[in-house]
Amino acid sequence: MATSKKLTTTVSTKGQVILPSAIRKRREWGAGTRLEVEETAEGVLLKLAPVFAATQPNDVFGTLPSRGAPKTLEEMDAGVLAEARRRHARD
Repeated sequence: MATSKKLTTTVSTKGQVILPSAIRKRREWGAGTRLEVEETAEGVLLKLAPVFAATQPNDVFGTLPSRGAPKTLEEMDAGVLAEARRRHARD
């Protein structure tokens, strides 16, 4: 993806930078795209910002209330299949 032609831009008085359209199109970064900005030894790196914050199972374990005995994997699979069939039947 490296290009032979160097692209330049200018920082505005508000600290804004316009990314060249060729880069925005190639990356599919439209208006409103959220980017992470990371300072590196070689400069500044822009990456797509994750949609959701990173979580670990322990961060969310037990956050939803439950009633009754825990379900087995087979019962959960059957429940998911039943819901998929119900949703498909109404289409």
